[in-house]
Amino acid sequence: MKKPYLIAMTLFMAIGLSSCSDDEGLNFTVQPDPEGLNFTSNVSAQYILTDGTGENLAERFVWNEVDLGVPTDITYEVQGSSAADFADMLSPLASTMETNAGITVNQLLQLATAAGLDNDPDTTITDADGIESANNSGMVYIRLRAFAGNGNANTVEQFSEVQALNVFLPENVGEEEVVILPQLFLVGDATAVGYNNNTNNPAFVRNPDNEMEFSYTGKFLADGTGFKFLEMRGQWQPQWGLQDGVAAVNDGSGEDPQPVTVPLEGYYTVTLNKEEPVITLEAFDVTGAATYTSIAIIGTARTEGGFDAPDTDMTQSDFDPHIWQIQEVELLDGELKFRANDAWDANWGAATALSGFGTMGGANIPVTAGTYEIWFNDLTGGYIFIPITE
Repeated sequence: MKKPYLIAMTLFMAIGLSSCSDDEGLNFTVQPDPEGLNFTSNVSAQYILTDGTGENLAERFVWNEVDLGVPTDITYEVQGSSAADFADMLSPLASTMETNAGITVNQLLQLATAAGLDNDPDTTITDADGIESANNSGMVYIRLRAFAGNGNANTVEQFSEVQALNVFLPENVGEEEVVILPQLFLVGDATAVGYNNNTNNPAFVRNPDNEMEFSYTGKFLADGTGFKFLEMRGQWQPQWGLQDGVAAVNDGSGEDPQPVTVPLEGYYTVTLNKEEPVITLEAFDVTGAATYTSIAIIGTARTEGGFDAPDTDMTQSDFDPHIWQIQEVELLDGELKFRANDAWDANWGAATALSGFGTMGGANIPVTAGTYEIWFNDLTGGYIFIPITE
């Protein structure tokens, strides 16, 4: 009677041993992800680095998740160097299992120092031709490393391509004279302000590549006489409009031009090129355009908390929900972006200071310390920073 029992036990042990043997034989092929490891976030055209903003977030870098073929967590490092070949790599700037990491101004300053850069106006560099120049701007470099396990010598790892960062350290030379660039403002009963020349007249966006060209996209009324353009609030001249259908200006020595009109109430883009001069008017399709609850500015130029600090909300126009503005805001040397609803799902930026057209997820906007009036258009990403001087 014991034989069936012994046979069953023998079979059970054989199966168990076979299972253990199979488990021990499981192999994972550890290899780099064929899709590569890549930065998915944009970098700014230039990073302004100052000692006073050292704790601020300079940039939050984002990258794709990689699959190294092993059932274990992947560690990511953001590595920095003063050389493109990473011959003098510093300690990792960040180490995380997430697919993003924030890097501070101080960390970029360390890279800049290693690259021989400083903000001392008395120090210079000499090139191969013997020409001296300031050594307060240059390039530093970052890259990503992904690895599984503890990162020892036998660990399979993967690197991203090297990303160059343009850094600038403002020299300590005292206060600089503020450059006053031309501005343009709306007035007229087709606009939100009517014919009041000294109220919160909406500002045009100045073309960052041509300071003589301005554009405005927004809502216009068809009833009434239309609208004109003023170069200064509180003054009726210089005043731009049409004369016999052609762009004309009264600089204070002649007669005021006629207003521009729209055929139907709606959204239009109006452009004035003062140099040619020419005024163009084109209908703008807002079908499907998002209407946001809030839009704010955020970044190292706003507060010492930088991009991790709370947003500074802008005021939405009661007349046109796509126009936003903020008055007399004090900014630091640094960078800004516009974002909607206190989140990064919708954010705009560009590499041009004072005016430009931000793109969704674009570069950080460089800012010089001062007090500003800021206008933003969420239809076009257009923005204008107007310095307020005493």
